[in-house]
Amino acid sequence: MRTPDKDPIRRSNRSHYGELNATTSHAITTLEKLRYGSGDLNRKGVIGDRFPLELCISVFFALCCSLHNGTLRQRFSFPIPITNFVFLSFEMSSSYLPATSESLDMALEAKNRSEAITILYQILDNPAAFSEALRVKEQAIAKLSDLLREEGRGEDLRGLLTTLRPFFSVIPKAKTAKIVRGIIDSVAKIPNTTELQISLCKEMVEWARSEKRTFLRQRVEARLAALLMDNKDYSEALALLSGLVKEFRRLDDKLLLVDIDLLESKLHFSLRNLPKAKAALTTARTAANAIYVPPAQQGTIDLQSGILHAEEKDYKTAYSYFFEAFEAFNALDDPRAVYSLKYMLLCKIMVNQADGVAGIISSKALKFLGPKLDAMKAVAGAYSKRSLKLFETALKDFKAQLDEDPIVHRHLSSLYDTLLEQNLCRLIEPFSRVEIAHIAGLIELPVEHVEKKLSQMILDKKFAGTLDQGVGCLIIFDDPKADAIYPATLETIENMGKVVDSLFMRSAKIMA
Repeated sequence: MRTPDKDPIRRSNRSHYGELNATTSHAITTLEKLRYGSGDLNRKGVIGDRFPLELCISVFFALCCSLHNGTLRQRFSFPIPITNFVFLSFEMSSSYLPATSESLDMALEAKNRSEAITILYQILDNPAAFSEALRVKEQAIAKLSDLLREEGRGEDLRGLLTTLRPFFSVIPKAKTAKIVRGIIDSVAKIPNTTELQISLCKEMVEWARSEKRTFLRQRVEARLAALLMDNKDYSEALALLSGLVKEFRRLDDKLLLVDIDLLESKLHFSLRNLPKAKAALTTARTAANAIYVPPAQQGTIDLQSGILHAEEKDYKTAYSYFFEAFEAFNALDDPRAVYSLKYMLLCKIMVNQADGVAGIISSKALKFLGPKLDAMKAVAGAYSKRSLKLFETALKDFKAQLDEDPIVHRHLSSLYDTLLEQNLCRLIEPFSRVEIAHIAGLIELPVEHVEKKLSQMILDKKFAGTLDQGVGCLIIFDDPKADAIYPATLETIENMGKVVDSLFMRSAKIMA
């Protein structure tokens, strides 16, 4: 005969296990009613039904206690997996959809984008927080971002980030950063959303600061600085970058330091502060030499190096950097490859090798043929023929590709001035007095433009002459011959001074 259990803890455990077994039996009975039909349970289907709370709790306890020994699977052969059945039955409201792969499939099979977006929003409204639901929600966020981007709904993407903040509290911080940056990237792909991106980044910076998410805040601030620079808000961008540089140097994160230093170099270049731009670029190259740098980032470093060397008129070195950047971007199918190629052609023109432009285009740029390369080809042709008319025609026909690119525009302005001066000097060389209108007719430019350029050349001492605006004539003087007597006199006086100084030193020694 078994003695009764005197241990109260053991008795409590045995009672607890009895209750669980009873719950399991009740769950099995309820499931039998659901599967085989009963008067008090009307089974219309699994998805979208509102099951009684008692049923949901019973099924949950049944799974927790009996699934491991196959009790349920031995009693039933469900047409769907038992886990899916339980998760779906837990839906207590029809305002959201279950966070399952079946719901994702519904969104993918939707008839149009609007229906798919609605389904994905309903999946995200689901409060479930188990691992499978979180994984499905992450996929739903990625798909929803793509759909909203394709629809051009930037404000909805901004609202999505606000809606997802409770979801961010239950997933790892690294995944949160990935999702936030992905949504910001989606907004960036929508045209004319610079102001929206700036306000969105500022909101996320404030939220990340309040949630103490330093990693995310730093990256969003770096993105914000780049956007402010593109928006020509240089002072705010510089203040933001100064704080970020100090933080990253303290963390010694060299990969991020490279990004920040590159951005700082571009910012100083935009402010026309070349010494600081070169210093920031040197810092970025030093940090990049100590670590592995992705090819895209290395291409960005080479591109910025070429821009700075071109600004210093060192076009041969700039060409080599642009070539390296082009090779890196071309291998990655990066759209910046065509800009690197355009700057390569610009360097060829600036070193008086315009004839080589067509050869480079035919050998390396067949897949990049388009307005950008056509513009450089037109400029090279005009420069080869020394024709200002063709040059101005190229600037007019390809205004978007030449004038709106600040780097190309700056160098082409210098090239145009040089070409104009050469043509004017060649035209006025045979004359001692000539009408400005005649010179303008020969060079095929407006009279006012030619008169302004001639006055500038006289002030710069490119030739000796004067403008008689009363009669509209240019008077050219003969080049004054330097009188050799003055330099000889100055040299004699200098030598006499040296002799006097030497005699004074000797007399001082004698007197001593």
